[in-house]
Amino acid sequence: MTTETDTAILFPGQGAQHVGMGQALAQECPEAEDIFFRANAALGFDVAALCFHGPAEELNRTSLCQPAILTASVAALEAWKARTGEQPHGPCAGLSLGEYTALVHAGAMTFEDAVRVVSKRGQYMEQAGKENPGGMLTLLGLERERVNDAVDAANEHGMAEVANYNCPGQIVISGTAPALDWVEAHATDYGARKAVRLNVSAAFHSRLMAPASKKLGRALHEVAISQPKRPVISNVTGKFIHTASEIRDLLVRQLTQSVLWEDSMRFLLAQGVRRFVEIGPGKVLRGLLRRIEPTAQCANISEPAHIEQYQQAAEAR
Repeated sequence: MTTETDTAILFPGQGAQHVGMGQALAQECPEAEDIFFRANAALGFDVAALCFHGPAEELNRTSLCQPAILTASVAALEAWKARTGEQPHGPCAGLSLGEYTALVHAGAMTFEDAVRVVSKRGQYMEQAGKENPGGMLTLLGLERERVNDAVDAANEHGMAEVANYNCPGQIVISGTAPALDWVEAHATDYGARKAVRLNVSAAFHSRLMAPASKKLGRALHEVAISQPKRPVISNVTGKFIHTASEIRDLLVRQLTQSVLWEDSMRFLLAQGVRRFVEIGPGKVLRGLLRRIEPTAQCANISEPAHIEQYQQAAEAR
């Protein structure tokens, strides 16, 4: 079996959502079903129906997909713990929105408080996108230095900033339309293999999200936050978070600063972590980890069959 010192738990962020997420787990595991009931009560609308049946256009809205992903991820976490008997105390991390799921797992926030504040977070981000229009662009095949060069040049045509350092060769930038248009047109000049526009409503993780970060700061001060019982990685620093005040500050800063996902994973690897469990919809984080460290092992838990596979693999070790 794995040990709590060499295994890290990862939670996905926005973009991992899909219609049907969490449904099989809720049908087969009472612990997962209870999480959806609690989310419905906390938010005052049927999160379960949205996750299970969509429609996709509604589920993909920033204001709705964020609490939906958090709910589906916590439901998967509770089902996994109930079925396997595991109570992991090792480090955890979440990509952007997923950091809130990690904080729930670490006991720093209650699930109800987290799902409510994440719902507000999504609403604030949608509103900021309307106030400060922008978008996001993924650059494939470029190292950080060349991405930074492209971003510097793009700022002569608008506003651009690095939003996500996901993994080697995959970096996302946010900015205004003229700046992104310029980068897209000149990406290959800098050595990029490809530039891909993301289907998002705003320039997340950039200073265009400043209106949202101010509102989120006020909302977080109304939420009870305690010191994590398990180590949690901050997206902003790529290091462990230690105090409740630090959590509030970093969650606010996360909206306007780069997500250091690659740095976070390398930090965990340097701590001796070699096994990872991605819990929640999709397999995005597993794919990024393979690019960061191909020898690291990563299981994915989003369906009942995944839990069975995890148990079989653990017994074989």
